[in-house]
Amino acid sequence: MKSELQRNYSEVTEFILLGFKTSPQVQIILFLLFLLIYMVIVVGNTSMLVVIKIDSRLHTPMYFFLRNLSYLDICYSTVIAPKTLATFLSKDKKISYNGCATQFFFFALFVGTEGFLLAVMAYDRFSAICSPFLYTVHMSQQTCVRLVVGSYICGCINSMIQTGFTFSLHFCGENRLDHFFCDVPALIKISCVDTFVNEIVLFILSALIIITTTTIILVSYAYILSTVLKIPSIHGRSKTFSTCTSHITVVSIFYGTVFFMYAQPGAISSPEKSKIIAVFYTLIIPMLNPLIYSLRNREVKNAVKKILLRKTSLY
Repeated sequence: MKSELQRNYSEVTEFILLGFKTSPQVQIILFLLFLLIYMVIVVGNTSMLVVIKIDSRLHTPMYFFLRNLSYLDICYSTVIAPKTLATFLSKDKKISYNGCATQFFFFALFVGTEGFLLAVMAYDRFSAICSPFLYTVHMSQQTCVRLVVGSYICGCINSMIQTGFTFSLHFCGENRLDHFFCDVPALIKISCVDTFVNEIVLFILSALIIITTTTIILVSYAYILSTVLKIPSIHGRSKTFSTCTSHITVVSIFYGTVFFMYAQPGAISSPEKSKIIAVFYTLIIPMLNPLIYSLRNREVKNAVKKILLRKTSLY
């Protein structure tokens, strides 16, 4: 029995991404829609990187973290989007076993890192509002770099554990993934061995990351709210808290979708729901992040206007 299992397991060298089960006409529409979203992601986040780099007034810890957030959005959407776009137009929806493992590793790395980075950004707002006179000391350039590197290390540890557990499973002949990219719930569903441990590891890791990062965010904003309420003028409260609204919006969308996808066992048994939710955190969120930060942030809007006026004056 064991040798038979090993033999069947060795035959699975590739997976078939079933994606969205629709007619060829709808596939073309989805291709155009996903292509448009991906172009907005790349252009929007690259624009944020350029604006923050060019305008010296944005060379602060807050925008250093925002620049890294834009970079992560480009990275993890790029891990998913090109292959997804190719499967819409091609009859060959295959992805190699190693390609699947690589895609999932980098996806888990970048998404996990983004979760920790959002917690770091909440701590940055806490330091800026609650300890303004010590802000430059608490958030020195060296500290900011360490916080970003620490986020990547935590994301990498999560990715290595999840990739190791997931791709140690046996797949006995069944290689059709009911998803548009290689993700844990879809891979667990087609495994021919007991996946209880994998489901528990997925749940514990996801819950641990969500609980740890959301605790940092909630505690930070509890102190921020307490400080803001002590400001005597309504205008002062509004102006101070407005620096946090973009981050709160991004956090709410990101953690809402990730929680429904990974932190509840029911997500694994509902592939159609998983696909819809996955579209949000793989493509919609990276598309919305630069729009949220640019439309709701006066400093970014002023920087964009300054760059556009400078280019206009050259002509």
